[in-house]
Amino acid sequence: YAHDEREAAHLWRDLPPDEHVDAAVESFRMLADPTRLRLLWLLCGGEYDVGALAARVSAARPAVSQHLAKLRLTGLVAVRRDGRRAVYRARGGHVRMLLAEALQAAGHVVEGLPDHE
Repeated sequence: YAHDEREAAHLWRDLPPDEHVDAAVESFRMLADPTRLRLLWLLCGGEYDVGALAARVSAARPAVSQHLAKLRLTGLVAVRRDGRRAVYRARGGHVRMLLAEALQAAGHVVEGLPDHE
């Protein structure tokens, strides 16, 4: 693991392009809302329509629709039509990895676990 980290250290020497930073900040801003975080977590595990998501997170359908629209705008969620229904899912493995890492780090903080550097 340490060997891999040393090899990847060069990736961290230069700052990323401003547009990448701006997009990342907007993605993190979307994840700063508990309902959106829960919605995205569910969407990482499969496809859902608004009604099913609203039931799972105990929120009103209009509120869930608004959250999903924001997640779509930032590229975290994709939608497809299934007849008259819109079906949502997390957009790619990178979203699942981001969410899993964020919640794993949060779990370490909550449980008081040491950092592994």
